[in-house]
Amino acid sequence: MKKIITAITFTVLTIAASAQSERYTKAMQTNVASLDTLRSAEGWTTAANAFQRIADAEKTQWLPYYYAALGNIMTGLMQSNPSSGGGGEKLDPLANKAEELLNKAEALNKENSDIYCLKKMIATLRLTVDPMNRYMTYGPIGAEALQKAKALNPENPRVYMLEGQDKFYTPEQFGGSKAEAKTLFELSLKKFETAKPESDIHPHWGKSQVQYFLTQFN
Repeated sequence: MKKIITAITFTVLTIAASAQSERYTKAMQTNVASLDTLRSAEGWTTAANAFQRIADAEKTQWLPYYYAALGNIMTGLMQSNPSSGGGGEKLDPLANKAEELLNKAEALNKENSDIYCLKKMIATLRLTVDPMNRYMTYGPIGAEALQKAKALNPENPRVYMLEGQDKFYTPEQFGGSKAEAKTLFELSLKKFETAKPESDIHPHWGKSQVQYFLTQFN
């Protein structure tokens, strides 16, 4: 009888775990699929909140924390002006929140190229608040994070997208170059075409952003 009860308990727990896993996957699929369609800070805020709810329910999964961090970063970047800065009262709290979420993702998945891409993006968000005074601090932090992202996965298309954005927005007298930016965006797009994410909920966002930047050279 004890063996039968144990077997029944195990079966019930297995079914419950499977159902929970299925709910998690479906929730992630729905939200991840929408990322390349987002065009506003409000849209990214909504996405960030949705992923944070999933993260709060699935504390052993790194991806919800990662995407919640991404949502906060993109919200901030869409509210900033990369060339003139400003808005630290809004942008710094978003960067802080993104960093907190990303730290949780990294605790569950260390040495991940896409996590380092977000570290680069957080540094960029902080930099845009006051480029002249913050460059010496956050410029090197961002560059180091992006170098690490590339070392961990040279085929990651988001690495070259971020390099292209740096070249695109940086004034020529400080190392920027629209020509180099175009080359990097083209390389990123090429790598998007051949990239094979681990699953449909693993990072594959960014292609539409690269395509947008490439239209700026026509």
